[in-house]
Amino acid sequence: MVVITKKKGESKDALFRKFSKTFIEENIVDEVRKRQFYKKPSLARKEKEKERAQRRYRR
Repeated sequence: MVVITKKKGESKDALFRKFSKTFIEENIVDEVRKRQFYKKPSLARKEKEKERAQRRYRR
């Protein structure tokens, strides 16, 4: 959960930029997209294994 507190003299634009930055840093959009559809456990396992193989290949 992203919580931004307003400091004295801080503008709305600065608050929005700070909110957007923390929102992106916490990968909330990616998490929502990932959870949007149900993924079978076997498919999730295959994708994880594929990612591991790609990481090994890059090294």
